[in-house]
Amino acid sequence: MTSARWRHWRRKVHEILELGGDVHPAGYIVNGFIIVLIVANALAFAAQTVEELATRYDAWFRAFNVFSVMVFTIEYALRVWSSVEIPVLSRMPPWRARAIFASRPIMIIDLLAFAPGILTWLFPADLRFLRLLRVLRLFRLARFSPALQTLFRVCKEESGALLGSLLLMLILLLFASTGIYFLERHAQPEAFGSIPAASWWALATLTTVGYGDVVPVTPLGKMLGGVVMLLGVGMFALPVAIIATGFSQESVRHQFVATWSMVARVPLFADMSRAELADITKVLDTRSYDPGVPIVRAGDVGENMYILASGEARLLLGKGRSVILKEGDIFGEMALLEHRRHERDVIATTYCRLYVLDNRALARLSRRHPGLLDRIRLAATAQDENEEAQT
Repeated sequence: MTSARWRHWRRKVHEILELGGDVHPAGYIVNGFIIVLIVANALAFAAQTVEELATRYDAWFRAFNVFSVMVFTIEYALRVWSSVEIPVLSRMPPWRARAIFASRPIMIIDLLAFAPGILTWLFPADLRFLRLLRVLRLFRLARFSPALQTLFRVCKEESGALLGSLLLMLILLLFASTGIYFLERHAQPEAFGSIPAASWWALATLTTVGYGDVVPVTPLGKMLGGVVMLLGVGMFALPVAIIATGFSQESVRHQFVATWSMVARVPLFADMSRAELADITKVLDTRSYDPGVPIVRAGDVGENMYILASGEARLLLGKGRSVILKEGDIFGEMALLEHRRHERDVIATTYCRLYVLDNRALARLSRRHPGLLDRIRLAATAQDENEEAQT
């Protein structure tokens, strides 16, 4: 097989596994198969804990696990092999590019999905405890679920607020444990003889679980118990509210997930470093448009620039002339840079997914990466020349 042919197939593998069905139709089939296999593994793992099923279908369970490990191993190897097609990694030596790609958290989870199975085959020692790691295969669903990725991103972005609520929980726990210790230690020395011992009751009460195995018996202890119950309701509502609000905002802002690999394919960002790409991916908004829906109208305030991630759109030039915009093309950038209104309509001709960079995000990025504005202007000039050639 020639070098060009080899690179062609490697690029196809990368598109199918990393970029999904939006770039290659086979991505829908492959991703769907992997999702079904992950869920089936979770069900099989649970079924094996039923002694009757484990005895009757032991051979089937073993065969299914062998098949799953083989599929996950091949998938992992293909992802690592094709990772050199990511533009930011393609400029590195292949071994280093693949090592960097394999060190990403999602790839480590992929590795843990099949590595324990291989270890149990290679080593004769009793490594049955490694079977417990099969439950980690469920975490692989995060790769295929934009909702889970959004949830993880919300938890990361709201980590400061969540940490504050955790500290508040610990303060309330210590307050409740200390109070019940002083009020109940003489009446119930076995249950409340120390603050650490009293913390079991405090935790069960603050979480509103209320096992009932330990309860206050003195009047003051009961009064404190009522206060702790009320505080517990508000205490656990706080982190839930933080996550729910952040998730709602992220769901509105992002209609699909912009991944590092996807952003690296955009010509405007293709020559950027990994650190620059990571910064850009964090601030990009994403939007989707159905065919025939206007993306930009002439006269709209130029608050955003748009990058076509997938699909096609039509840029109306006037007098019946138009230009087809395709994947990687940008528009709205000059209106944003020059703080003016858009002069042309842009209408989606197919289902389109776009990256959106607003004025605040662009200002933030330009401070950290001064060359970004020049890069955008050069890309806009080159695209204008291409549009004039088309007309």
